[in-house]
Amino acid sequence: MLSCNDGIRRRIRYLAVGLLLFFGYLIVRLYLVQVRDHEKYYQEARKKYITSKTIKGSRGEIFDFHGNLLVGNMPRQDVSITPCNIKPSEDKKLAQILSRELNLDYHKVLSKVSRKSRVEKNPDGTEHTIQIKYAAITSKISLETARHLRNTLKKHKLSRHVHFEDVQERYYPKGQLLSNALGLTQVTDGKIVPTMGVEKQFNQALSSDSGKRTFMRSLDGWQMGDKPINEKDSHDGQDLYLTIVEPIQAILEDELDKVVKKWQPLAAYAIMVDPVTGNVLGIAERPSFDPNNRKTLTGSAFRMRAINDYYEPGSIMKPVTVAGALDYHIVTPSTQIDCEKAIWFFRGSRLTDTHAYGLQDVTGVIRKSSNIGTAKIAVMMGEQRLYRTFRRFGFGAKSGLQLTPESSGKLHPLKRWDGLSISRFCIGYGIGCTPVQMVRAYCALANRGKLPQLRLLDRMVNTDTGKVTRYPTPPPVNIYSDPATGEAIVRMMVTVTEKGGTATRAAIPGYHVAGKTGTSHKNIGRQYVNKYYASFVGFVPAEKPAFVLLITVDEPKGGKFGGTVAAPAWKAIAERTLKYMNIPPNVPLEDKKTLRN
Repeated sequence: MLSCNDGIRRRIRYLAVGLLLFFGYLIVRLYLVQVRDHEKYYQEARKKYITSKTIKGSRGEIFDFHGNLLVGNMPRQDVSITPCNIKPSEDKKLAQILSRELNLDYHKVLSKVSRKSRVEKNPDGTEHTIQIKYAAITSKISLETARHLRNTLKKHKLSRHVHFEDVQERYYPKGQLLSNALGLTQVTDGKIVPTMGVEKQFNQALSSDSGKRTFMRSLDGWQMGDKPINEKDSHDGQDLYLTIVEPIQAILEDELDKVVKKWQPLAAYAIMVDPVTGNVLGIAERPSFDPNNRKTLTGSAFRMRAINDYYEPGSIMKPVTVAGALDYHIVTPSTQIDCEKAIWFFRGSRLTDTHAYGLQDVTGVIRKSSNIGTAKIAVMMGEQRLYRTFRRFGFGAKSGLQLTPESSGKLHPLKRWDGLSISRFCIGYGIGCTPVQMVRAYCALANRGKLPQLRLLDRMVNTDTGKVTRYPTPPPVNIYSDPATGEAIVRMMVTVTEKGGTATRAAIPGYHVAGKTGTSHKNIGRQYVNKYYASFVGFVPAEKPAFVLLITVDEPKGGKFGGTVAAPAWKAIAERTLKYMNIPPNVPLEDKKTLRN
């Protein structure tokens, strides 16, 4: 028979064994948790108190040559909620505030606020419920609107349910100024996608890299500690500085608007270039658009016609032809050309002038813009020399301007020339060029035979390091064999704007203006129609040109001649630009023959 002490001892032994088993289990459990499954539970714990935040870099901004902002980034905020944390009693009140402050549809907002969970299927076909932790309300609201919304939510004790994220929106502070060349961006699937112009051409340089910041947080979501656990820096895109000069660009756009208002054309272009450096000082076209207001975007406006489209330029091609003939010593400025009595038959086809010019020297051919005289000079040159001249001036090839897609224009190889080509190409028919090609060719005329490379981008600035990458000005290509050719053709072009010339409306008192008018029929469906391009292109001062400027008006209504439609606009732009550049007059008003003498 067991005594009382024996029973106690037995219970003690059971208790000891139980404690040993418990501590053995505890040791095994601690081993599994702390050693074998340490990483698993560590990662689970991190999810509770460790969070990460993506830091987005800023897209590079675009400036004009002097640092005036053309394209920037506007700070905005996205608004979202965590529906699963919102009490049902708060749904309607929160939806009312959000819809009222953000000008949104109440019922759509309420549906997002009140939807706390969703059901999803497992791979085995069973279903499970997932709490909805995120719902976007709206994006890119102004900081002022966000601040007002925060105050309203705080007043109603609902601020904990609404989250604000800092974002940026592309902003074009000058509206439609230079918009066709700058292009624009749009957000697709959360990514910035450039659509055209500088934004697309230099997207890689403008694009930013995102960073990531990891930190400990408290139960209420606030960051703990001064420093993050881990941090990867974001990098902003590079800033671009164009060759564009904003005040000159504004002058071009202002005067082009006047042209459009007066002549109501299908399209119009104005391009200004420094003939020495090839820097594009301004490039404007109509129709255009305001990239801040996407409702204004139309198919006709959303293009870069100045580099995409080519046209038959007409008589503005004549100085190129004559320059080639002078350089090949086929003619001199005083060579006499019979311009007939306004009609000339060449290989069975008729070529006409607006007037019977009769016998003219080569200078008179340019001054009067004689089709017959120019064609006879081209025939004297021969097909190979004429073709070689066009190629030297850059026709039939891309200008190299830093925008895409660019057209090469239309210049058939010699084997495709027919019997009439030599008498038509030389006067700007049957040959196609883009506005930028023609401006570049006139830069060579202004620069006495030196053909520059057109430039639109001057430099890039790395905003992280401050490093400036400058794009050097390539040396021009000399296209004349005879140095005297340059002065000779410029003297002839000056007579175009003087008494007896076709562009007296482009003359500027106190300056010698060298240029050429152009009036060309449009070719639609391989047939010439009763629609026209009216152009004037030239440079001033002729002695040392500050710029080359092209004006082309596509299908003007109520006029067709370059001297009537384009020349006055050219003069208005040139006068304003000369004043901006502070270039004083260099010709006495009573003497306009200094350069020719």
